[in-house]
Amino acid sequence: MTPRFLAALAAAVLCSTAAVAQIDRVNGRAFATRSVVIAQHGMVCTSQPLATQIGLDLLQAGGSAVDAAIAANAALGLMEPTGSGLGGDLFAIVYEAKTQRLYGLNASGRSPLGLSYEQLQAELAKAGSPTHIPPRGFLPISVPGAASGWFELHDRFGRRPMKEVLAPAIRYAEDGFPLTQYIAGQWANNVALARADKLPGAFLATYAPGGHLPAEGEIFRNPALAHTLRLLAEQGRDAFYRGEIADQIDAFMRAHGGFLRKADLAQHTATWVEPVAVNYRGYDVYELPPNSQGIAALQILNLLEGYDLRAMGYNSPDALHTMIEAKKLAFEDRAKFYADPAFARIPLAGLLSKKYADQRRPLIDPRRAAATYDAGHPALQEGDTIYLATADAEGNMVSLIQSNYRGMGSGITVPGLGFTFQDRGELFALEPGHANVYAPGKRPFQTIIPAFVMKDGQPWLSFGVMGGAMQPQGHVQILTNLIDFGMNLQEAGDAARWQHDGSSEPTGEKMRTGGFVQLETGVPAESVRALVQRGHDVRAGNGGFGGYQAIQWDAKNHVYRGASESRKDGCAMGY
Repeated sequence: MTPRFLAALAAAVLCSTAAVAQIDRVNGRAFATRSVVIAQHGMVCTSQPLATQIGLDLLQAGGSAVDAAIAANAALGLMEPTGSGLGGDLFAIVYEAKTQRLYGLNASGRSPLGLSYEQLQAELAKAGSPTHIPPRGFLPISVPGAASGWFELHDRFGRRPMKEVLAPAIRYAEDGFPLTQYIAGQWANNVALARADKLPGAFLATYAPGGHLPAEGEIFRNPALAHTLRLLAEQGRDAFYRGEIADQIDAFMRAHGGFLRKADLAQHTATWVEPVAVNYRGYDVYELPPNSQGIAALQILNLLEGYDLRAMGYNSPDALHTMIEAKKLAFEDRAKFYADPAFARIPLAGLLSKKYADQRRPLIDPRRAAATYDAGHPALQEGDTIYLATADAEGNMVSLIQSNYRGMGSGITVPGLGFTFQDRGELFALEPGHANVYAPGKRPFQTIIPAFVMKDGQPWLSFGVMGGAMQPQGHVQILTNLIDFGMNLQEAGDAARWQHDGSSEPTGEKMRTGGFVQLETGVPAESVRALVQRGHDVRAGNGGFGGYQAIQWDAKNHVYRGASESRKDGCAMGY
């Protein structure tokens, strides 16, 4: 047997979705989980097994963690277009072993320069949606930033040529791949939306060719996306933002009443940003600053640090109540302050200070759920989605997240390009004076957030949890599961989750009745009853609890540990 055959066999074993019974060491209750994947030289974790294999192949061919991340992300845009693609945005945190530092990248796009606030209001009135930007059609479309993110990352940290990095996704787009179970279900939902709203463009021709909805196990091809990726591989970033692809986008938008123009694409830039951190019980947790929502997770952790969650007990009434109320408090600040820093003064240092958390913590009543909270007054100082993680033999690690926002985005697909445009512009506020109010050339509030954790000056964890407002809540739950409740990397992701909905939003909505809490079935019945008694509106979970991937560096044994969301189709693989 050849080494490649043996590697493929080992990968198949690691990707098996068969659950094994393990024990929650915190309270003795059993729940189903998979083993943590352990490897010496490299690790890739994604939400689709073929994408994971593609990333691993790049690592074994001498590629860097960034090469593997781009290759896997390109494949996911083809294989999981229900959460990602070239029409969306991208954020990443990269740990470079050589410099022993973190680099943050914000590759999110901006609103069309030619669409003024007044014209947007007129268009919304014509569409019968005067109070909010709708999720479908041309109005929520902003400049896609993903391609710019790939090339920024590759220019700085890539090793293999971009032609080689994008070649696997191009091959699968031409030859086809089989749809996996979870993605097939999401695909059907998005095609149903497209059939109902009958938007112009090639969405149905691309994703339901000949009127046929691809089903689980069927081979799907996207030759138009193969052509687009080949242009990027051969001509570079400018093919998308200044060349043939930009010309096609401009012509289609002009012909069908869209607002995006070639000038918007040509002026787009991705931005290198400094990740921001708080220390939680000895662990330095890093997120990216606004316009993303990552600092909400940091604010929640600051609040929780004042409580002994371990003593309260995992999924106990006290722990759940405290975490939910901390989330509600942080999300009031999220609704008021998080926006494009080029357009708003954000009190970042104040929001993340321990002193501010100390001031806000007494607002949490340990016996009663709050119906409303007000945003705080931090000191103002100057100065569905996919997530994947990769790590290479040199110690470089990548935390990358990429999204169309709602599923397959706006439903607008330019003929011949093979991808759909995001609907991220739906997340602008319309209230004049709001930090996140719509303006031309402005980045909307972003939900997608990669995360990274350092311990004693060394990399410890690259991780993320997909899913809108669930993301900062999910980050906090993963970290408390690991740090407070002693779970291993896979258990921390498989453990039952909670999700609070109904907080005030950066789009202008205000929490007035306390929102509601969705719980997965693994939460004990006694905890559910206790939450109801404290005034929480508790509901059974209906999905949307995120999609988790993580890579942990084991400094003692010099190995990587990988974990992948058991609620989805993906897997962790190493070599």
